[in-house]
Amino acid sequence: MPKSQTDDILKAFIKHQPKQEYTFESDRGSSKSELCRDGGRECIDLQMDAKHLFQAMQDQGFFCALPIEPGRTYMKCRPLPE
Repeated sequence: MPKSQTDDILKAFIKHQPKQEYTFESDRGSSKSELCRDGGRECIDLQMDAKHLFQAMQDQGFFCALPIEPGRTYMKCRPLPE
C-alpha cells in the first residue's frame, strides 16, 4: 500500500475522534502496526512500522510515549493542547 494511502487511512481514523487518546504497538522489525482508541475497542491495522507511525502521530498533533508501567511495550499518544 502506498505511503500516502496509509497516511490518509490514519488521518481519517483520527478525524472521527481527534481528542481521544490512542495507543499503538508493532512487533520488532514488523512493517505493520495496530492503532487503537477507546481502550482498544476500536482498532485498525496499518502498513506502517512503529517508527513511522510515531512520527505520523506527532505530525497529527499528538505526544507519544511509552506508558509508565514496566513491561508494557505499546505507545500511548495524547493530543497536545491547542
